This record gives sequence, C-alpha cells and structure tokens, in this order.
Amino acid sequence: MTRLSLFNSPFLLGFDQLERALDRVSKTSADGYPPYNIEQVDENAIRITLAVAGFAREELAVTVEDTQLMVRGRQSDDAGRVYLHRGIAARQFQRSFILADGIEIVSAEVDNGLLHIDLVRPLVESRERTIEIRNGAARGPRLETINLEPEEKAS
Repeated sequence: MTRLSLFNSPFLLGFDQLERALDRVSKTSADGYPPYNIEQVDENAIRITLAVAGFAREELAVTVEDTQLMVRGRQSDDAGRVYLHRGIAARQFQRSFILADGIEIVSAEVDNGLLHIDLVRPLVESRERTIEIRNGAARGPRLETINLEPEEKAS
C-alpha cells in the first residue's frame, strides 16, 4: 500500500522530521491514563499537569529523548498487604509528548497528587538575509564527494 505524504509539495522542503513526528503522534497509545492538562501560563510558557495520585516522587521519572518528553510512573506492589478488595490498582504508565525544537523543560514538581511540568518556548527572531547571485562564468568551489574509505598504502 502506498503511503500518501502530506508534505510532498515542492514548496515544503526539509519538513521530513515534522512528518516523522506526526507519524509518531498518530501511533501513540490511546490509553487515557493518567489524565493530563496542557495550559499556557504565559506568552512563552506552557505547563503540563498529570494526575498521578498515589505515586510518590521517587516512583515518577521525567526525561527528554530527542524531541520527545517522556513521563513514566511505576508503583511497587507492597507484598506485605492483604487486600479484601482492591479498587486502586498499582499500575505503571508511560505518557509521551512531542516537543518543538527549542522547547526547554524548566521544572517538574509533585503537589497534591498532580505532577506539574513547566516548559518555555524561546522567542524566535525573524531572520532575513540576501543571497548573492553570481554569474555563471564565475562559479566558485563546488561541493565534492568525500571518500570515507581508508586509502591503501602503496608497497
């Protein structure tokens, strides 16, 4: 089956990384646990809040892998407890968020069963530069292929 690309326009050059990120997002689990909120707290600040009731700080991990924010929780079962009814499961979770380039994690804290992760988006400066157009006869150096094979020594 042929895959239709949203970014196959000749005007969208270099967006293959964005396309891969969208593919990753579409393949993520539809599991709704733990529930979370994403709010804009300032013009360039974002807060992700996850409901992690029952998890201690030591049972949570927040990591960044490339452009992916990973939040993991793993509760350990207490073997010494005898449950007559167990309605609160000690379950593990993994929740991921794709981050845009330049987004930085400022802090993460647990407060009253909520894990708050604060992120900032740096200001993007608009850039403009003029590219010199040279004459065809005055061509400069061209890019050459680099040979990565080790050279053989003459005996």
